[in-house]
Amino acid sequence: MRTLRALAAAAAALTVAAGLVGCGSDDSTAPSPASDRISGTVTVFAAASLTETFTTLGKQFEAAHPGVKVVYSFGGSSALAEQIRQGAPADVFASAAPANMQQVVDSGDVTAAPATFVSNRLQIAVPKGNPGHITGLADFGRTEPRLALCAEQVPCGAAAKKVFEVAGITPQPDTREQDVKAALTKVTLGEVDAALVYRTDVRAAGDKVEGIAFPEADKAINAYPIAPLAKAPNAAGAAAYVAFVRSDQAKKVFADAGFDTP
Repeated sequence: MRTLRALAAAAAALTVAAGLVGCGSDDSTAPSPASDRISGTVTVFAAASLTETFTTLGKQFEAAHPGVKVVYSFGGSSALAEQIRQGAPADVFASAAPANMQQVVDSGDVTAAPATFVSNRLQIAVPKGNPGHITGLADFGRTEPRLALCAEQVPCGAAAKKVFEVAGITPQPDTREQDVKAALTKVTLGEVDAALVYRTDVRAAGDKVEGIAFPEADKAINAYPIAPLAKAPNAAGAAAYVAFVRSDQAKKVFADAGFDTP
């Protein structure tokens, strides 16, 4: 009888041990820490001038986090800030100027401190071949050329206003656009002889346009802040995306596009 009891006890012990070994195997394949376990969709509101770089970074981010989808809403920073303040669901905001970021900070829609990740400066964009014979910023004070500027409430328009004040020029635009890409489109379509856009937009347009640098641009350099939003539906994804945008990998993408990085 003692022998049977001993055998039964040994068998039970082996069963428990096997169970413990099985648990150990499960732990070895346990998911990575929560910071790496992001999933779902990351919705990013970003300045129009970030369209090309953020699209590239979105693909890289998705490749690094299988199953995650990055969805962008590009536009004028002022319009995006207002949408966020009105309750539009988004995870991250990247502005082309601190002033528009400050609006969402003041409204309580951003609680983490925004971080500057790049800066940019204006350049004159003209159609290929420069049919309007534009030579510099002074041409924006003439009535003859067809000219496009950004609306003053968006960062590229605010920067343009500053450079005109520095240069003592009263601009004579034929149109004011709601974001920098709209102003650039006027140039690529040949609807205007020149537009003030960012140098990164000139580079992104390739051989469709030509860029003319001017010294006053150094007086109105735009800093770009980024921050996760307080009511982000995907807070973990927002934090991971912001960290990625500030990474060395992202800095290379920005530098190749013509941005200045910290």
